[in-house]
Amino acid sequence: MTNRAKAALFSIIELNIKGARFLDLFAGTGQVGIEALSRGAAKTVFVEQGPAALRAIESNLTTTRLGANANLVRADVFRYLEGTPQPFDYVFVAPPQYRGWWMRTLQHIDSRPAWLQEDGWVIVQINPTEYEPVALTNLVLFDQRSYGSVMLCFYGRPAEPAVEETDKKPEERGIP
Repeated sequence: MTNRAKAALFSIIELNIKGARFLDLFAGTGQVGIEALSRGAAKTVFVEQGPAALRAIESNLTTTRLGANANLVRADVFRYLEGTPQPFDYVFVAPPQYRGWWMRTLQHIDSRPAWLQEDGWVIVQINPTEYEPVALTNLVLFDQRSYGSVMLCFYGRPAEPAVEETDKKPEERGIP
């Protein structure tokens, strides 16, 4: 992730990151999850299966002294998502490019929405050339931003439809 894209991401979520539970899938060096911790996230779970990447995350957590609120999970992301869901405020998905893994991951989360708090977000980082619409049942794309070679796609649960005043019973409209 470029510094510009990372700064933009945290500018978008900065008001809600304090105390949040953050899941960093395909964590790589852990830069995004560590940034979440540095900005006040209560907990970050890093899921990565590469031994070198896990060592990098451990080293970066030691350097930043943010390891107390971190949990490193050595696992295949898809197997991890088949486990018992824990609700997160933010799920960050940044898989290796051009393999379609972002869609597969998004579909896993969509099929098991308990991975996400009711008002939580899934944030997908891809190259803009990879993007294509994804058929989802429980999540909707609500924002999308590009920063050069980085695209961020934001998904959440659909908002409840507003109840029209005329759809309410008379007593609900304040009419006796």
